[in-house]
Amino acid sequence: MPSSSLTTDATRITIDKRTARWDDEPVTAADALDFWSFAGGAANVVMQLARPGVGYGVVESKVDSGNLLKHPWKRARTTFTYIAVAVVGTEQDKLLYREAVNTSHRHVKSTAESPVRYNAFDRDLQMWVAACLFVGLEDTYQLLRGQMTPEQAEGFYRSAWPLGTTLQVTEDQWPPTRAAFDDYWNTACQNIHIDDTVRAYLLDLINLKMINPLLRLPFRRLLTFLTAGFLAPVFRDALGLSWSDRKQRRFEWLFRFVALVNRFLPAFIRKPSPYLLLADLRWRARRGKALV
Repeated sequence: MPSSSLTTDATRITIDKRTARWDDEPVTAADALDFWSFAGGAANVVMQLARPGVGYGVVESKVDSGNLLKHPWKRARTTFTYIAVAVVGTEQDKLLYREAVNTSHRHVKSTAESPVRYNAFDRDLQMWVAACLFVGLEDTYQLLRGQMTPEQAEGFYRSAWPLGTTLQVTEDQWPPTRAAFDDYWNTACQNIHIDDTVRAYLLDLINLKMINPLLRLPFRRLLTFLTAGFLAPVFRDALGLSWSDRKQRRFEWLFRFVALVNRFLPAFIRKPSPYLLLADLRWRARRGKALV
């Protein structure tokens, strides 16, 4: 288990300070929802499952339709749809998706044989998952757009609260300021622990064991590299992924290049995915199809 001497450097990824800011206008979590958000998806799953209650809740889940290793594309769609609903969806979208997610969550709870106690309606575990989603959005945004000013960071943080409050997390459970969130995050990271069972599950994910071998071969090394790069040291070490200064420099150069390209892409190319996901959600709801 990590010691109590964790620092922000150990629990957050390094943001390349050489990435220039585009502007100093107010920003929200919606500004982070573009094509490149998918790059850190696997790393965010690792972060979430590093909390034992979440890890075993996923590994032992009897909700087969949401099993990441059996239905990877469906599970990815469900997760990214939830983020889109929470950040840019209407109140009706949130209500529809909350009911659908709650229906699945009712089946996710520990048994007498489970090594840890968990329940998908546990507000502390939901807060942890929402915090991981926020950290992922903030990190991706700053990799591509440069480090936010304190004022921008505060507005971005406040706009991301629905990542938790769309479900059972209450507003008074969220740390009230961005600085207070850092305190919560560093303390919460002391509770992460990835045992052999959860580690095997996560390594199967990163090694793409759930997809066709012909697709797996060209993408496995890239996904491993991106996942390790998007993980802070405390998560990377817990999972047992290697990293080096050379790999860190490659990661920074990659996203400096991506940030440059991204700067010249029109918004309709960079940001179609959340609105396509919302359109799919509303289409499914109108036809009575499963939402998750």
